[in-house]
Amino acid sequence: MQKTTQETINNIAWRACDTFRGTMHSSDYKDYVLTMLFVKYLSDFYREKVEALQEKYGDNQERIERSLKREKFVLDESCTFEYILEHKESNELGEVINKALERIEEDNREKLEGIFRNVDFNSEVKLGRTKERNSILKHLLEDFADERLDLRPSMLEGNDVIGDAYEYLIAHFASDAGKKGGEFFTPSAVSTLLSKLVEAKEGDRIYDPTCGSGSLLIKASKEVGNDNFAIYGQEKNGETQALTKMNMFLHEINDAKIEWGDTLRNPLHVENDHLMKFDVVVANPPFSLDKWGADELADDHYKRFEFGLPPKSKGDYAFVQHMLASLNENGRMGVVLPHGVLFRGASEGRIRTQIIEHNLLDAVIGLPANLFFGTGIPATILIFKKARTNRDVFFIDASREFDKAKNQNTLSPEHMAKILETYRARKEIEKYAHVATLEEIQENDYNLNIPRYVDTFEEEEPVDIEATKANIAKIEGELVEVKKQMQRYLEELGL
Repeated sequence: MQKTTQETINNIAWRACDTFRGTMHSSDYKDYVLTMLFVKYLSDFYREKVEALQEKYGDNQERIERSLKREKFVLDESCTFEYILEHKESNELGEVINKALERIEEDNREKLEGIFRNVDFNSEVKLGRTKERNSILKHLLEDFADERLDLRPSMLEGNDVIGDAYEYLIAHFASDAGKKGGEFFTPSAVSTLLSKLVEAKEGDRIYDPTCGSGSLLIKASKEVGNDNFAIYGQEKNGETQALTKMNMFLHEINDAKIEWGDTLRNPLHVENDHLMKFDVVVANPPFSLDKWGADELADDHYKRFEFGLPPKSKGDYAFVQHMLASLNENGRMGVVLPHGVLFRGASEGRIRTQIIEHNLLDAVIGLPANLFFGTGIPATILIFKKARTNRDVFFIDASREFDKAKNQNTLSPEHMAKILETYRARKEIEKYAHVATLEEIQENDYNLNIPRYVDTFEEEEPVDIEATKANIAKIEGELVEVKKQMQRYLEELGL
């Protein structure tokens, strides 16, 4: 029997979106499509487990049920995709689905509590009145009932196809959502690059304080090469936190600890009333967040702002200092930030100075413009390390090397490979990379603006004045002849 491919899952799931187009914006209907994909996965996964146990234990229902309780999910018959599909003609289809989701959460409280809290399949506001709502949901179920969409583990072409399909959909929804999409998704190339730069290893605890849909955490964990790692994240938006938890399960990361809350005002990964410490921290926090909580955190309980309190209107260095405070003594950290953090003065300048003087900043990597959803501004990746022995800072200007697309630029594997090779070799490359000494940075008043360290100026070729004059004279002569020809045509036409 033919296995289910990545392309098949992508196409069927994306086609399911057609059910909602014109009814609501993708930022709303994404929750319905992604939730149904998750339920279909749970059902197919569980069905295969039940079939295998029935083959093994025959009619011994007690042994079967005992074994099922040890599986990563428990799924009652009343909340499987097949059960919901059987009720597709119900006049209360939305309520049938809601009850199934509620039961899934109840039976898997430790792992799935709150995962469906923000999606209501019986919402009149979003899905319309009863007749219209039932029609939409019926079509959605029929889309996912496609016989080609067999999500049993034994029928999948590779271990990551479900999770990658989820990422595929999230990327499309983020693109449609524009600026709002940028709040929950980091482009795949950027998250891959950042993950490779911080090099998570076996046994590492990996943390993202603004984890969005979880793509950075997932990419970072893939660098480990096995399952010996621990994932921690926090996300302020409840809908997005639910997406993150689903995304983790679909990537076979079943014990990720993803919390819901404002990381700056209320960090939730704590131990003994202190911030939990991590080996690797990655993040793409909201750029220059306004009203991030400066007034409330002037006397921070966790002492995160030892280098100074950032301005009220720009939270970039609030996130940076939270992340630094969350690193263990040998920790590595990679964060995507706007270029302003490199050169803005006042309190941010003082914080930047302290970070450099404490020898925490390892590298500054300039990225191309228009890589991120919702903003065309170029960003930078900053790499920090707690156990540095050298005092220099490595600068890479990768802003001019990218693939230009219609709506958004991208980094190719070749572009990423060049950045990684250059960073790991820490070598000078003319007009691309420079190792700046601490003295050099001090001479620049701790301004880290990349052009101060990597000169990308290209001298223009000298202009041949005589050849240019001759070319102008030739063009003027041709223009005279064209005007004469045009006049003859007009005369022939009697005009």
